[in-house]
Amino acid sequence: MGKKRRQRPTDPRDPRLWPTRVGLALFWLIGQLPWDLLLSLGRGVGHLAWRVAGGRRRVTLTNLRLCFPELDEGERERMARQVFLSTGEAIIEMAGSFHNQRVDLGQRLTVKGMEHIDAARADGQGALLLGMHFNSIDVGSRLLGKILDFSVVYRPNDNPLLDRLITDGRGAWVKHSVDRNDLRRMIKLLRQGEILWYAPDQDYGTEHAVFVPFFGVPAATITATSRLAKMGRARVIPCAHYRLPGGRYEIEFGEPLADFPSGDDEADTSRINRTIEHFVRKHPEQYLWVHKRFKHQPEGRRSPY
Repeated sequence: MGKKRRQRPTDPRDPRLWPTRVGLALFWLIGQLPWDLLLSLGRGVGHLAWRVAGGRRRVTLTNLRLCFPELDEGERERMARQVFLSTGEAIIEMAGSFHNQRVDLGQRLTVKGMEHIDAARADGQGALLLGMHFNSIDVGSRLLGKILDFSVVYRPNDNPLLDRLITDGRGAWVKHSVDRNDLRRMIKLLRQGEILWYAPDQDYGTEHAVFVPFFGVPAATITATSRLAKMGRARVIPCAHYRLPGGRYEIEFGEPLADFPSGDDEADTSRINRTIEHFVRKHPEQYLWVHKRFKHQPEGRRSPY
């Protein structure tokens, strides 16, 4: 018989989680730094990660090779380095976003397309925000909470202390954090005219998914966006968030997807990916390219990783 697999600790008091507690204490201390210093420290973390995180570096370079074939090898490597710098900023930025309430990030924020949200509100219609995994996702939730009352769909973390950090950190800015498996609650919120942030742009496996192009590459993409929009009677409004020079930020709401859903899951999901691709191309270095977006492939095709 093989070795029995050790269960992950689920009790926050489990001694195996003491290293996490120490790390979270350090995370809190880092969060007290001035904002611009946080971002500078984050870029340092990104530089270090580029050197030591070989696995994620290879994943990033593979993604960029697949998605930006028009770039030569040197250009893709330069973009990959920028991805790591931006990801480092995001990691340290998270500490400030969760733990530093003294800084007023609203003064650093520019908003585009707010009229699309206002129109949905005026009609009493729920809005399903088509979220995207830019690496500023955590500071993005805080910034979004400055201008909207909204709820967020998330995947619970396996580590109970990290899960508490994330839900509490985001909880200060969102009305509800909804488990991604709780479809009934999502629909209820949308039918009540609420705003719900939902990001379908990661590889969650092949169940309830179709293979549609993302940057021209087959990507397993869940079809739930169409179902949520239909059952929740909601408008689907793209929502992107970018980090700008000088420690500033931008949230952009795109036009609601017209005639959506269409009744064709594959066509709708392909349209979702095209929409996300449009916003990613504006600041590609800020997207979560360290994620294995193309891990699952159609039968007969090997994973590129």
